[in-house]
Amino acid sequence: MSRPIQIKKHPFQSLLYLEWTLLAITALTAVIPPPLRQFHPKHPPPELSICGVFPDLSVCSILPELSIYSLIIFALMGLILPSSNQLTKVIYTAIEILLILTTGLFGERFARLFPVLYIILVTRSCLIFQLPGRLFITTLSFSLFLVTTQLKYQLFNFQASPQAQERSRFFSFNWSLTFGLSLVFVLLMMNAVLSERHSREKLAIANEKLRQYAMRIENQATLEERNRIAREIHDSLGHSLTALNLQLETALKLWQSNPIRAETFLATAKELGSKALKDVRQSVSTMRSNPLQEQSLEGAIASLSENFHRSNGILPIYQINLEYSLPPEINIAIYRITQESLTNISKYAYATEVKLELTEMRGNLRLIIQDNGRGFDLGQNTTGFGLHSMRDRTLAIGGEFNINSAPGSGCKITVNIPLTRLI
Repeated sequence: MSRPIQIKKHPFQSLLYLEWTLLAITALTAVIPPPLRQFHPKHPPPELSICGVFPDLSVCSILPELSIYSLIIFALMGLILPSSNQLTKVIYTAIEILLILTTGLFGERFARLFPVLYIILVTRSCLIFQLPGRLFITTLSFSLFLVTTQLKYQLFNFQASPQAQERSRFFSFNWSLTFGLSLVFVLLMMNAVLSERHSREKLAIANEKLRQYAMRIENQATLEERNRIAREIHDSLGHSLTALNLQLETALKLWQSNPIRAETFLATAKELGSKALKDVRQSVSTMRSNPLQEQSLEGAIASLSENFHRSNGILPIYQINLEYSLPPEINIAIYRITQESLTNISKYAYATEVKLELTEMRGNLRLIIQDNGRGFDLGQNTTGFGLHSMRDRTLAIGGEFNINSAPGSGCKITVNIPLTRLI
């Protein structure tokens, strides 16, 4: 099945307008009569066209109209360019060459358009073909120019003196050399422009892919965070509210028969309510887009330590040694990792001592969180959401995440983040 023919607008509108401007100026100069020259009465100047040699050709009767129409069609062809089918590109270029020959060969004055038309042909071929096709069209344009130039000067010099013929040959050689260099310059310039345009397009595509990838990462991180919060609410708040409801139901049943025992259940219900409120506040704090809330990282970690002390009766020993401020993404990652670590220690470790160390040394940021709790077996407890969350946050900023633990030996979390690429 053949591919459909596709056409596209001129990719450089300013270049198209420049083509039309050159054609208009050159056509205007072509219709202006040349300056009068003195010729011998017996040797009038020949007509520098095919019709000047073969006046009986039928096409010579419509010479002016044919040249003008060919020039107009050639100019309008720049509005659309074939973009996909190779055969269509070849036919398009062949029609352009035919129009150029028709415009220049059948009239003396319109022959002045030859250089401009061939330059436009090379320019358009750069927009249509790849490098081999561009080189072929450039070579073909120069060859056709040489042939037509030699034909014109042979028509002009067939009755001229040897000295005039020698001067004409010299002028023809210089003019051909200049035109050839002009074609090479146009080819190199168009290749540079197209290469720069292609690089910008690739950069734009890469930026768009990077933006989409960043959005996917952000959406994935948001989804994971929501799942974690949902799990936290289900495991902590849901359990606390269920137990609270049972305590209240039991207290209501015993309120008439055994008020003292009912008060015990009410006291337990109050403790469960306080715990549920704390869980809600913690979940709300986790959901904040900017958990630091204009605080410094040192102040935020100090707040986490105070909250941990109020909840567990243990004041973490922390040491922070930073030479300069860190980027916001690193601050948030360190805060979240610290928050998650202290939450896990509070829930599962049963520790009596917690140490936290954050230092920056030789372009490397290191966070160490260690407790003397009951620990766990790394081979059996590696699927926890908290551990995965801390590891993902570390990897997202190009860091390394390590955890060491064993039953009865506490737990040590180490995060190393290189700062040379981020600061």
